[in-house]
Amino acid sequence: MSETPDPEVIELASKVFDLARTGDADALAAYVDAGVPANLTNDKGDSLVMLAAYHGHPAAVSALLARGADADRANDRGQTPLAGAVFKGEDAVIHALLAGGANPEAGTPSALDTARMFGKTELLALFGSR
Repeated sequence: MSETPDPEVIELASKVFDLARTGDADALAAYVDAGVPANLTNDKGDSLVMLAAYHGHPAAVSALLARGADADRANDRGQTPLAGAVFKGEDAVIHALLAGGANPEAGTPSALDTARMFGKTELLALFGSR
């Protein structure tokens, strides 16, 4: 038995995903504090943290992690927010994720593998120091 999704819930989820993409840390924090799941994912398995990280918003990443979001939650393709930030060259996001407990070896490819693939020696040193 399948239920038709409530259009208001779909609209709210879309709004929250957009807030993650645009990096509105205060609004994201308010929605999560009001009951939106910190680990909410879209139809591709991208979490709010993944969207904020991939779009270069360290404050939004930190706000979500402070509210219990999983720093290592992989999407449906096995990608983690940290690997996405490495791929995009988002250094401030990388540091926010690491401060929030992200594991450089999580995911496929991992952030460590991604740093190796692109010859990012400074990140390899940073990950090795953890």
